[in-house]
Amino acid sequence: MNDLSNASLIEHQTSFSCKPIPSLAFYTLLPLFFIGLFVSIFILVVVHNAAFFFSFLLLSALVASFLAWNAINWRHHNRSAFMFFLNSFPDSDLRLAREGQLVKVTGVASCGNLSLETSYERVGRCIYASTLLYEYGQFGLKPVDVKRSCFQWNLAYCERFSTDFYITDRKSGIRAMVKAGSGCKVIPLITDSKLVTTTKQCRVLSPHFTNWLRERNLSADARLLRLEEGYIQEGNTVTVTGMLLKNDDVVTIVQPPELFSTGCLWQKLLLPIDVDGLILAPGCS
Repeated sequence: MNDLSNASLIEHQTSFSCKPIPSLAFYTLLPLFFIGLFVSIFILVVVHNAAFFFSFLLLSALVASFLAWNAINWRHHNRSAFMFFLNSFPDSDLRLAREGQLVKVTGVASCGNLSLETSYERVGRCIYASTLLYEYGQFGLKPVDVKRSCFQWNLAYCERFSTDFYITDRKSGIRAMVKAGSGCKVIPLITDSKLVTTTKQCRVLSPHFTNWLRERNLSADARLLRLEEGYIQEGNTVTVTGMLLKNDDVVTIVQPPELFSTGCLWQKLLLPIDVDGLILAPGCS
């Protein structure tokens, strides 16, 4: 079993970075902006021609919008970039794919030696399970961690696991082992469902939710909470992107040993993003 909880917490704590945009770009564009602004104002004052000034402002706005769009996508954990990359990456045929090739396989998932169960709804026979608890940061509650922001939802608790499983390729019919268990970096693109949400008007917690919180040594005080849960159950269609290994008749999909890039996704105006791990996404039935 692979515990992804700590990775998820770190991911949420660092979600305000702008990693796809190199620091050198900021250090280069900022002086260029001030130089261009000075020149355009100089031309406006001396020559009385506002065309260059407004053209400079328009260009600056376009560049700033492009950088802001990429920064926002990074803050949302690159879901747009990963999903667009997967949609543009064709499904592989395991009969024709060679050893060590990066493959994308879509098919029905089945459990291996170990299966998972979601912690709140108790859904069994899962190959991936995630339960996230969010707390709304605001004044008047118990002290908020300095890394958390007020007046927004912050991740307070996380349980996220994956395990080795089998996938039956829908193109070739070949059954492959997916090594998503211990030691594997997994990038889950599974959308969690909102199960419990308390509001300002109704902060009363149900007995089941209260017991769930107490079992994990979490406060059951009335406050604004949101519980989300997501999973991939045996029999669901799933898409896996990783490196293919072949050993006689055994076909295995593992985490790529090196980073690979999504490339520039110009259709979505997204800069390249390095992918470090096995991508796990819901598949189309």
